[in-house]
Amino acid sequence: MNSIVYLVPCVLDETALNTIPHYIIEAVKNCQVIFAENERTARRFLKSICKEIVIDDYEWFTIHKAEEDQKNSFRQKVKEHKNIAIISEAGCPGIADPGQILIELAQQLNVVVKPLVGPSSILLALMASGMNGQQFEFVGYLPIDNGERMKTIKELETSSQRKRSTIIFIETPYRNNQLIETLLKSCKPSTRLCIAAELTGANEFVKTKTIADWGKEKTDFHKKPVIFLLLA
Repeated sequence: MNSIVYLVPCVLDETALNTIPHYIIEAVKNCQVIFAENERTARRFLKSICKEIVIDDYEWFTIHKAEEDQKNSFRQKVKEHKNIAIISEAGCPGIADPGQILIELAQQLNVVVKPLVGPSSILLALMASGMNGQQFEFVGYLPIDNGERMKTIKELETSSQRKRSTIIFIETPYRNNQLIETLLKSCKPSTRLCIAAELTGANEFVKTKTIADWGKEKTDFHKKPVIFLLLA
């Protein structure tokens, strides 16, 4: 039997277990090896969705920056015809996620890759934003340097206006408030900004307003998981 690589989605919020379809448990039970972005979180997640799963029955590997090492481990497990689960820290593997390099390798090795249904904060935010879902671009993190960041925001705004495209980006949670401040200073008053925070959680928040209207609001998204969407 050849290997199958299962892409196992993880909850965005620890309390939102209902966002994980039941068939994911069967897929995990069908695996012998787990590559996880964060082993501790992944172990806790698997225990929370199914108490019967014996965590220590699996061979565990951490997805880390030593890319060649983890690729070699992955190749070896494929050679041994083991079924492999790839688990992201939150959301879907391969989407804004370091597991992508293993999925790329699986495709090169001609292994069956099975993406499993689960929550993606990027898509959930886009769905709820009311922005253009026909044409959109995820650009990850913006530059940290304030000058570079302002320049990038202006370029993204111009690109969004030209293509009528929704621009999606993220920030480290403790820098959210600074990013909002920079967006309010850098963008045109008519540009629309959606802030989608704590998706699937009890305090889920999704609002789309113009930059001018956000400027009248008192906001505090410090240390909250947020997706930002911009449409000029």
